[in-house]
Amino acid sequence: MTAAPGRRITIVVPVLNEAAGIAASLEALAPLRARGHEVIVVDGGSDDGTPELARSRADRVLAAPCGRARQMNVGAAAASGAALVFLHADVRLPQDADRMVLEALAALPWGRFNVRLDSPRALLVLVGAMMNLRSRLSGIATGDQALFVRRELFERLGGYAEIPLMEDVELSSRLRRAGRPACLNARVLASARRWEARGALRTIVLMWRLRLAYFLGADPARLAERYR
Repeated sequence: MTAAPGRRITIVVPVLNEAAGIAASLEALAPLRARGHEVIVVDGGSDDGTPELARSRADRVLAAPCGRARQMNVGAAAASGAALVFLHADVRLPQDADRMVLEALAALPWGRFNVRLDSPRALLVLVGAMMNLRSRLSGIATGDQALFVRRELFERLGGYAEIPLMEDVELSSRLRRAGRPACLNARVLASARRWEARGALRTIVLMWRLRLAYFLGADPARLAERYR
């Protein structure tokens, strides 16, 4: 059954050199496309064949200057759905995410999912739980939580601020003024590769320091250099 125009969701996936996993990521979205929803991939200059792998598995594959915020804005501008979901390439949505998003947006203007990291390590299970608790208490969504929003509100607010880091935190802060978020208990599954590669404790400390510095007014460009 094809989604009616007013109930169509556009899923925007920003990518950069995701050839190793982009096929599986997009194939996981095939049931949503079969139900009439739209998947737009926005490439930031990959040199590993990511766009070619994505082309047959998405409705559109676009190019944009590198930068997650810029890429998501380009995807949103091309969207046909009344609702937008911003999805990292290494995050998997629940099977019936479209129903959950549409039901949530019927009551509230924006929202996010809970997250679970794809690692059995106790520390990373705790990290996911703390991310969800922090988000619920603060009303701030991170990129791993598949932020979703009514398209008209996103456009009215001017989309993502095109900053190199903390774009999700910045947008969440503006969205909160339009209304509280729908905090869905259903979990998206996010890759733990960043945490595993850098070390879980080291990454926790780094992210808290970066977030604190951002709230104290630090330049996002300088924070992005520290994040790398």
